[in-house]
Amino acid sequence: MNDQLRRLWDRCRGARGLWRELLMFAACIGVGVIVMPCLIFAVGRAALGPYAHGSVFALWHDFMIGLLSGSQAVWFIVLGPYLLAWLLRGGRRLLHN
Repeated sequence: MNDQLRRLWDRCRGARGLWRELLMFAACIGVGVIVMPCLIFAVGRAALGPYAHGSVFALWHDFMIGLLSGSQAVWFIVLGPYLLAWLLRGGRRLLHN
């Protein structure tokens, strides 16, 4: 299994052009859908107390409902990691030119 992950990682690192951008987009959307709600839950619980509807899974369920209903705030959270990646790339390009 470790060898398969290493080959996948090497293949992703060597990707160029549209394929690389699609991989970046998919990874960022995955972070936006899975990791961001968990971070929101943890920070909200620490700052505001327990979530009114229950556990992190209840928040994730509400998050998915907001995503499917077209909530702009939820879509911004999902697309946030990709937007951040674009900003970091642009900043790096500005610094190197």
